[in-house]
Amino acid sequence: MLAISSGVARAQALAPETLGLPAGDQKSGSDMVEIAREKPVPAITKKRPVFVAKKSVPVVREPAPAVPKETARTLAIEPVRPMNQPTVSQTTKPASHFNFRTAQGKQESVPVITNYYPNQIVYPFAKVDKHIDGRLMQAASIAEERAHAHSRSRCWHYVKEALLASGVIDSRPKTELARDAASDLVNNYGFKKLSVNDPFAAPVGSVLVYGTSRSVGHVEFRTKNGFVSDFRSPTPSRRPLLGVFAKL
Repeated sequence: MLAISSGVARAQALAPETLGLPAGDQKSGSDMVEIAREKPVPAITKKRPVFVAKKSVPVVREPAPAVPKETARTLAIEPVRPMNQPTVSQTTKPASHFNFRTAQGKQESVPVITNYYPNQIVYPFAKVDKHIDGRLMQAASIAEERAHAHSRSRCWHYVKEALLASGVIDSRPKTELARDAASDLVNNYGFKKLSVNDPFAAPVGSVLVYGTSRSVGHVEFRTKNGFVSDFRSPTPSRRPLLGVFAKL
């Protein structure tokens, strides 16, 4: 304020008394001082920008799911199949068997039944014919006791042994092929062919011969519950039946 006052006084001393202005527009130095006092010059201040610190949000990256080795290997090996096609498993379970030892010390094996069939399969029982030699029924029982669970391709050999053990024949037949058993029994041991064409209708103890001229053939006894030679079976052979033979 002192500097402003001294400046105004010096200006008044140097200025002329009149500036050529109208009387009403002339102002004295004191008036100018008052104006300066009434209207102070405002200080110009620059506002500093306010910086707002942004909070950094941490980015959490989820780890990629680990693929098992077995799955990756399966995807690489598994072939591409058409859509809507059922997959068929190529692996088959082997049939289980039950192993046991007979009273004679022989090792036997029979299949284990794992499936149940509601409709029971029933085969007709064989009938007893009083006209045939009773020792034939004994021969069938002997063969059933010696038989195995599965065939060993020695049907005629086991039938021969059972006939000899029962006493129906007094010597061992010399034929080797099962298809020749019919002619050997009829020509050398007094057997006769019965008028029976159905194996299930054959009487207990009768001998059934199967085969053709080009095959080895098959021979077996008729039992009450099935058929027997070197193995037991509830059903007869599927080979062509040559005839049913018995000794009367």
